[in-house]
Amino acid sequence: QVQLVESGGGLVQAGGSLRLSCAAAGSTFSNYVMGWFRQAPGKEREFVAGISWSGGRTDYADSVKGRFTISRDNTKDTVYLQMNSLNPEDTAVYYCAARRGLYATSNYNYWGQGTQVTVSS
Repeated sequence: QVQLVESGGGLVQAGGSLRLSCAAAGSTFSNYVMGWFRQAPGKEREFVAGISWSGGRTDYADSVKGRFTISRDNTKDTVYLQMNSLNPEDTAVYYCAARRGLYATSNYNYWGQGTQVTVSS
């Protein structure tokens, strides 16, 4: 079983950037498909980005395409989310997630505790 710990959240002005990190432990990181999700107040949790085991495949929600980039470093057991051109609609708790098996953008099995991202206008 993998444990996930996110970091890098915070307060940023609109138009700014943040990079989230998610460190994994307890299992072979490269066996897991990784993803980032977010949940804004009063809304359901939504998929943001996903990355395959090797990093060769990535997917993004339409709302973040061209602004966010997911990447992973299997030598450091870490997945990243680079967020550029942030706007207030990106304000949410961001969660790192992992799943075993085939690549997918849903049905993730393991979750981090979340990190708050707040974008001021």
